[in-house]
Amino acid sequence: MLKKFVLLSLWAGILTGAVASSLAASGGVTRAAVPDSSMVIRKTTDFKIDGEGSAANWATAKAFDITVQKGPNQPAPGKQFPTKVKILYSDKGLYFLFDCTDTKLTATIMEDFGLLFKEDVVEVFLWPDTSVPIYLEYELSPLDYELPIIIPNIKGKTEGWKAWHYNDRNRVHHATSAQGGQKKSMASVEGWKAEFFIPYTLMSPMVTGAPKSGTKWRGNFYRIDYDADTAYYSWQKTGGSFHEFNKFGTLIFE
Repeated sequence: MLKKFVLLSLWAGILTGAVASSLAASGGVTRAAVPDSSMVIRKTTDFKIDGEGSAANWATAKAFDITVQKGPNQPAPGKQFPTKVKILYSDKGLYFLFDCTDTKLTATIMEDFGLLFKEDVVEVFLWPDTSVPIYLEYELSPLDYELPIIIPNIKGKTEGWKAWHYNDRNRVHHATSAQGGQKKSMASVEGWKAEFFIPYTLMSPMVTGAPKSGTKWRGNFYRIDYDADTAYYSWQKTGGSFHEFNKFGTLIFE
């Protein structure tokens, strides 16, 4: 009888674990939402951007959320507004569309290559060749000013290097728009969008051409919003610094 009881208890434990796992997978168990660490990027033909995301090509891309995290020396995350991102890739480069709910465009910098991260901004970090600690950082402000730099990250020490001979061959195409207000410094709005195309040529020699189907890169996607409380948004959470590249997610090309 004792042996039978032990066996029944073991089977009950196994079944309980299986049911719990099944419920968790189907949403039956309440858990904190954790973003997947990988995503598939769909392929597209090339198209023109307008800052609104109006191209029909975007209908094939699945939007994902980026959410607030603690920033550098921040005791608690700032206020969160809905922020959605879409990504596509073509034979020439990658397309990005950020849709940022907001109340004010905290943006006064009127130049490219400025310290855009000190004001409202969206950011893309792409790490194509994980054999070297070097990646692309691209920033775009609501006023459509950009900061494209290559980052060597050696044992946690970083430095940004501007693109050399930045011209039509390797230039990022970008545009922004404001919703519910004017696209101007400190304007009251309901939100803003950033749309841009990063050619593979900008990332040479880390990237020598279009990724093949199944190719994997690492990367992360960010937003900083400077309202009453500064809010730092990310896809994959870091310990505060956006440059913790070992915490980047995986991008899988369709």
